[in-house]
Amino acid sequence: MGSKKLSLIVFSGTIDKLMPVGILASGAAAAGYEVNLFFTFWGLQAITKKSIGQPQPIDKNYEQFGPVMMQRMQEMKYPTWDQLIMQAKEVGEVKVYACSTTMEFFGLKREDLADFVDDVVGVATFLDRAEGGTTLFI
Repeated sequence: MGSKKLSLIVFSGTIDKLMPVGILASGAAAAGYEVNLFFTFWGLQAITKKSIGQPQPIDKNYEQFGPVMMQRMQEMKYPTWDQLIMQAKEVGEVKVYACSTTMEFFGLKREDLADFVDDVVGVATFLDRAEGGTTLFI
């Protein structure tokens, strides 16, 4: 384990929150951080096989910026949030966890999740893995 660690609790499933998750994960991985991503509630919905590759909603507070944001990303050929996470996993120590309680709440099974998900864990396990680093709630 590296001495630098970034853990993100991904609660939101909107694109305006998922993009920073991808950017933070890839930047931290490139800088040598250990990265732990814990997807829960609406964030968990974003990592289902059914959801990956589909357009994600934008937060109502920012919806007027959505079309411009999507157009700029396409013009710049910018990777999607999930592509950023997969790239981060290629360059560094990045683990993606799904919240077991939320899985049960939504009736999801392990096979419903994207292939880049490493494990289904509870809060206590995630907190153990996040200990000693910076943790952000997104």
